[in-house]
Amino acid sequence: MLEGIYRAVGLRTGLFTSPHLVSFAERIQVNRELIAEADVVRLLEQLEPAIRTIATSQHPTFFEVVTVMALRYFVEQRCDLVIWETGLGGRLDSTNIVTPLASIITNIGIEHSEWLGDTIEKIAAEKSGIIKPGVPVVTAARPGEGLEVISAKAREKHAPLTVVGSDALAQPPLDRIRLSLHGPHQRLNAASAIAAVRVLEPIFRVPGDALRTGLSTVYWPGRMQRIQTASGKTVLLDGAHNPAGAEALRVALEEEFPGRKPTIIFGVFQDKDSTSMCHSLAPLAGRIALTPVHSERSENPAKLVTACREANPHAPVEVCDSLEAALEKTAGDSFIVVAGSLYLVGEAMELLHLAAVPAQDEKSLNEWKPAL
Repeated sequence: MLEGIYRAVGLRTGLFTSPHLVSFAERIQVNRELIAEADVVRLLEQLEPAIRTIATSQHPTFFEVVTVMALRYFVEQRCDLVIWETGLGGRLDSTNIVTPLASIITNIGIEHSEWLGDTIEKIAAEKSGIIKPGVPVVTAARPGEGLEVISAKAREKHAPLTVVGSDALAQPPLDRIRLSLHGPHQRLNAASAIAAVRVLEPIFRVPGDALRTGLSTVYWPGRMQRIQTASGKTVLLDGAHNPAGAEALRVALEEEFPGRKPTIIFGVFQDKDSTSMCHSLAPLAGRIALTPVHSERSENPAKLVTACREANPHAPVEVCDSLEAALEKTAGDSFIVVAGSLYLVGEAMELLHLAAVPAQDEKSLNEWKPAL
């Protein structure tokens, strides 16, 4: 949303995100143009001599190399502004070498507990590690859900804090903007983006028409992404890769498709609270197809059957060998939702021909580790 707003102003915007859905180049964009393969090769060749001087025990990770690659590229491209997403957590994330114009922490949920901690407070402490001395902070975290930790860190760093509450959803200009991204949760994201724009107003002035244009035209694949086929079938793709995401999808489906019972194709990673996710989504389904995610981290879909049947004893539950098989078996259904993992959504985009398929499988780069 921020990228869309500032691009509408006329700024040359860089965008750094992860993971990618299909192509590695999604991670590094300028004005929403993906980095060219030739530039990836060139930048890596420039970095390789320095990488080779580092001892094996201290070898940089894939994400660390990509972080430096992105920074060099954005400098080359003379970006006016870069939207810079952290990878995992914040405090120890390689992206934290940047001192930003503003730090934004949306909300806090239980995720990556093996690295970030097993409580909201511990995870909030890791995420608030991006707060820098004197640099403004914007957050949509709620009381009792990480806000206290973020507030304390902001005070410690003398960083001005803006808290975005639910009351912001009904305030101008958001009350008059029709978002292109679907779901009530995206309105809170939009309110956070607007708050960040206001914080940065002394540096980048944003006219009201640019704000409206950015929010009403932003495109973000795999987030409540709707596909309408020639036969009239609706396919909806949503990452919904953790309990909070699954709950947000549930609310969005109930609001935007009241009374409809979609076929839900669901796959998830082993390290997620899959039971909670099944309990959120299964009650909405008229039929459930469980599939593995194309990853060694995939949960065995057979282990999800019990939770789905507990949550919805009326819907048929079927275990499929692959997403491709699940899509084939449900091809005649009129409304299909694919959810549970961004990796699964990326695979669906390829199978449904929604994205150009690279010559080699680049989705696996999301999990690449060097052979030390």
